[in-house]
Amino acid sequence: MATLFQGLKAITPFHVSNSNDYLFPCHRSLSERKGRIFVVRSDARLSQALCTGTRKNELLITNAVATKENSTASSTSSKPGHELLLFEALREGLEEEMDRDPTVCVIGEDVGHYGGSYKVTKGLATKFGDLRVLDTPIAENSFTGMGIGAATAGLRPIIEGMNMGFLLLAFNQISNNCGMLHYTSGGQFKIPIVIRGPGGVGRQLGAEHSQRLESYFQSIPGIQMVACSTPYNAKGLMKAAIRSDNPVILFEHVLLYNLKDRIPDEEYVLSLEEAEMVRPGEHVTILTYSRMRYHVMQAAKTLVNKGYDPEVIDIRSLKPFDLYTIGNSVKKTHRVLIVEECMRTGGIGASLTAAITENFHDYLDAPIVCLSSQDVPTPYAGTLEEVTVVQPAQIVTAVEQLCQ
Repeated sequence: MATLFQGLKAITPFHVSNSNDYLFPCHRSLSERKGRIFVVRSDARLSQALCTGTRKNELLITNAVATKENSTASSTSSKPGHELLLFEALREGLEEEMDRDPTVCVIGEDVGHYGGSYKVTKGLATKFGDLRVLDTPIAENSFTGMGIGAATAGLRPIIEGMNMGFLLLAFNQISNNCGMLHYTSGGQFKIPIVIRGPGGVGRQLGAEHSQRLESYFQSIPGIQMVACSTPYNAKGLMKAAIRSDNPVILFEHVLLYNLKDRIPDEEYVLSLEEAEMVRPGEHVTILTYSRMRYHVMQAAKTLVNKGYDPEVIDIRSLKPFDLYTIGNSVKKTHRVLIVEECMRTGGIGASLTAAITENFHDYLDAPIVCLSSQDVPTPYAGTLEEVTVVQPAQIVTAVEQLCQ
């Protein structure tokens, strides 16, 4: 293995320095995907698209104001910057970092000339060559381990899992090597690696392709985890993850890739450890992330119409939590609702509940409420699949009960 990477460094036209990234492409058939996704805006209209057709959600008021400041906002086309889909924003951030740092590379199945299963790496192999955008066999454990080895040798690999569920095959590499080598080597090795890919409950992808691995990876020492939810934070988090000297897992939701919004023309990099205040409010703190952000904002329309003033925070950083932002909100509202797509048992919501209870218990006027997916394999049938995931109507009911 060492010989392989020495050979790569010897024949590649780029210099290997302290900052290095490699992405390895993955190979799996498109027949494994059934993503029926619409191009939508990064506001509550996405939730309507994702949740139409259910009687429960017909009760929601879809034309009420969900935010305080943007009730008369101008059209998206009048905003500065350029408009991108979320997967395009990820690609733009990745391409910029590959231009900036010649040690950044991509490893995975079909990430090369095919462009990745969701086209995040489209065109990169043509621009940067097959050694910096490396297609691999269907062997997650092997190419993840190869990426970790590349990181220890001075590169900055980006590992793409065609589906996050497939990375369970690489769990040993991620837990025993990726997260621990910096410590077990006495600080001799840095592991500047990004592991990313699509996950979450899609549109009838079945149990094995609807995995939410946040709960699996959160207990691994030495790993940072972030979840993107908009084109803006997708690009900013991608760039930050690549530049980090720590191993970072970037969670992307399969139903958000075609979410469209404008992002700045200027370069920007987001913090890996900061939450985003989506909507300021006074009555209750709603903590969420990824796709559930849009279910929450759809529910917020109904709540505002009913006289409630929810504060919505996209926690973004799943490990570590931004307890500064979360704590200030709890001190203001004194009530907390957590909404996640992760499983209830051992999920992000459970860890977040423990952290808030430990640090801000005295500021709570009511028990923390957590809405999570049911602890069952995700059904293939669409109607059953929907029942297992938190819906906006449930969020409205939970807030009403919490604020009584």
